[in-house]
Amino acid sequence: MIRSLAIVAMVTLIVLAGRPAKADDKLSIVEGAGAPGFYDLLEDVAIGTGFFKEAHLDVSKQYAGSAAAAAQLVAAGKLDICSISTEPALTGYAKGLSLQFFFSRQVHYVYVLAVLADSPIRTVADLKGKQIGEPTPGSPVEVVARSLMSGAGIAPSDYSFVPIGYAATNLAAVLAKRVDAVSDTYSNLVTNQLQSNVAYRIFRDPILNDISNSGYAARPADIAARPDVYGRFTRALAKAAVFVRFNPRASARFYLQVAGAHITDETLLAQTRLITNLESEMPAADPASRRIGYVSGAGLALESRELVTYGFAQQPVPAAEIATNRFMAYANDFDRKAVEALARSMP
Repeated sequence: MIRSLAIVAMVTLIVLAGRPAKADDKLSIVEGAGAPGFYDLLEDVAIGTGFFKEAHLDVSKQYAGSAAAAAQLVAAGKLDICSISTEPALTGYAKGLSLQFFFSRQVHYVYVLAVLADSPIRTVADLKGKQIGEPTPGSPVEVVARSLMSGAGIAPSDYSFVPIGYAATNLAAVLAKRVDAVSDTYSNLVTNQLQSNVAYRIFRDPILNDISNSGYAARPADIAARPDVYGRFTRALAKAAVFVRFNPRASARFYLQVAGAHITDETLLAQTRLITNLESEMPAADPASRRIGYVSGAGLALESRELVTYGFAQQPVPAAEIATNRFMAYANDFDRKAVEALARSMP
């Protein structure tokens, strides 16, 4: 009898050993931009460190050209996850677009209002009668400016928006003083400060500032169908966030590698400085937090109401429809000391 059991056990081991390893689960990410950008950082680090591979995930990336296009691709079921700002999901809800954010890319509201540091404009109230630059006409970046101006008692008829484009054209318009202020992402302004030695005076909206309006979203049906896969994805991102906090230089290198950029001492230093200067915005600004990646449904519902107030959306979106934190406990259940040690061990 014992001999028979031993033979059965041996045969079982041989059969199991001969089975091919289970393939990694595939996930496709579409970025809400036309090219690699700062908000790719978490998944780039998760790729470079092997956190995705460790989670048995085969992650692919592509670029949609805009957050709205990325949202449409995922909502239509053509791709799995969009990495975008929240506005396309909030404004598209009334038209049937259904997406849920399940992991945040940063801890503060992306958009701010700013003037040059040497500007005579010291407060928001000083912007009465002034022109405010924005990337494109009618962009949702206007919301932060409209909210701040309303709070200062300034009527919409007492200021105007001027489209000034992105990157170099945006900065040129500000430096030439073709506009008095600019409404833009905080990361873009920090990039300008570092690359062009420009100093800004930043105004943040107290209503919106602590709302993260940038993250990873998917169709609710997809999240429900593959909770294990999406859970492992979020844990890999949380690990990547902690890694970034302890080794910005290695994180910068991973970003440049995945972006296909030519890595030089100068490009590596520039990207490292950008990450370091945006540390307070990143999900692991507090690396000990057990809420890395937390998405506030109540916060997004508030942003949704602000979008309605200022004419960017038709109706507010219920909090439960646009955010879930079902993966928070799982995503944050990992050995932070081990991730920190890995980060500190890399050049």
